[in-house]
Amino acid sequence: MIESLRIRSLGVIDEAELPLGGIQDAELPLGPGYTVVTGETGAGKTMVVTALGLLTGRRADAGMVRRGADRAVVEATVLDDAASPALVEAVESGAELDEDGEKSVLYLSRTVSSEGRGRAHAGGRSVPVSTLGRIGEKLVAVHGQSDQLRLRGAAEQRAALDAFGGAELAAALGEYQDVFSRLRAASAELQDIQERGRERALEAETLQSALEEIDRVEPQPGEDEELATRAQRLAHVEELREGATLAHAALAGDEVGESTDAVTLVDVAKRALEAVDADDPALAEQTARLREVGYILADVAVELAGYAESLDADGPAELAAVEERRADLAGLQRRFAPTIDEVLAWAETARERLAGLQDDPARLEALTEQVRQLEALLLEKANALHALRAAAASTLAGRVDEELHALAMPQARLKIDVAPSEPAAHGADEITFLLAPHPGADPRPLGKGASGGELSRVMLALEVVLAEVDPVPTFVFDEVDSGVGGEAAVEIGRRLARLARHVQVVVVTHLPQVAAFADRHLNVTKTAHGEGQSGFTTSDVVTLDTEGRITELARMLAGQADSEAARAHAKELLEDGAREARQRS
Repeated sequence: MIESLRIRSLGVIDEAELPLGGIQDAELPLGPGYTVVTGETGAGKTMVVTALGLLTGRRADAGMVRRGADRAVVEATVLDDAASPALVEAVESGAELDEDGEKSVLYLSRTVSSEGRGRAHAGGRSVPVSTLGRIGEKLVAVHGQSDQLRLRGAAEQRAALDAFGGAELAAALGEYQDVFSRLRAASAELQDIQERGRERALEAETLQSALEEIDRVEPQPGEDEELATRAQRLAHVEELREGATLAHAALAGDEVGESTDAVTLVDVAKRALEAVDADDPALAEQTARLREVGYILADVAVELAGYAESLDADGPAELAAVEERRADLAGLQRRFAPTIDEVLAWAETARERLAGLQDDPARLEALTEQVRQLEALLLEKANALHALRAAAASTLAGRVDEELHALAMPQARLKIDVAPSEPAAHGADEITFLLAPHPGADPRPLGKGASGGELSRVMLALEVVLAEVDPVPTFVFDEVDSGVGGEAAVEIGRRLARLARHVQVVVVTHLPQVAAFADRHLNVTKTAHGEGQSGFTTSDVVTLDTEGRITELARMLAGQADSEAARAHAKELLEDGAREARQRS
């Protein structure tokens, strides 16, 4: 949930007669539970909602920046489990999290310049605004007079209904999706065989020809490198023989008498030292080293003699055979892969592919039967899923209707239509939430045929019912109480407080009955600077203590903060709200 929200220089500076205030620099200590935002008309209460909208990727423009400021900045601190959807999305987008005890902390910010340019940051990293949008949709749900963001799309409504349906519906959906996935794979393979029969036959012929060519040559692993080494040796056999013979003669020549070969000279040196090293132990080490050198030279001489003998006289004939073999291998390398090892790997893959292509007739028959069986099974699973969704829709609609009755919409009815549709990954149902706001009205999709206030209350009723199964961490309601008062306003307050048992709730309201149920009360106050067209208004946000809440509720009740009657009524409202809170806990 949102731990804190910081807003600076956000607001529209109106040069008309009634300027709108902007949030200049306020630290909002949002926490779990129910936070209410109140203030006089034009004070800028909805700037709190606007700020949250910016943090969730909403469109921004230069008009949001307070006049005289170079930029508007909105920052939020999010505190939640690292495994929460919003934080997982943030980490996947490159954000870094801080730790606060057992919780993880995510910092979000959005900057809008007076020229209209903007920047977004998540977890200390610069990110596209669309990334804030993806994080925000898992973090905040905004319900305003003209902006109902949650549960408006078909996918969101289907997901909400499925979540409400519980474990049995989730299991049925999982079974359906498993069959659907298998059917899609089998159908794709069947279609591939049917539509690409000629291409597959040509591919099989090509692979067969290629494999026959490879099999004719019979390449061996590493053979190309081995033959390259042999060819290099055979091409220079005379030079190699001459060099080995001369080296052998230099090491161990056969001359008799004054021999100058290395082995003999080293032996002479060794014998000279052996004759005297007993008189000086310092020479003993050198004698040993000469003895070792003599052994090494003798071994090298023997190996050189053997090497020279191995260079047979028919080198040219063998070289021709090696080059012919290399030419055969080079042909394979030009066609299939750079090295013989890769040619062999390609051949292995080609054999597997060829086996599958040659099995087409039998595979075609088997796939046709498999698809038929899976289609029948999918229909069975779809019908079971449809029945569970229809039952869940009826129950959900009934519970929402009960909430609507208490929210001053006693004749409103929510209908959740579960209509058959073409099978898809989510099922074979089209889910539509419909509202009939009064008797005789045809049910219409949410957002059509209902006022902003009515739609806000419908969304509140839905969120209260869905809160235990499908919540987002933070809900924002902007004047959800529009057009109601009295007992209905009290019921709205109660339901907002009930919703706040599960999630964080932020409400902008003008009704004291709604504000009285809040756990935290933020007051937006405006201050005028200057006069006339050169003047402007700014707003500050303060957290009210108990006395401050009484004063603000009295103002909301009677327009007079110092009215004793209004203050007494305000105290009564706060006591009722506190009593309800104790009962809920």
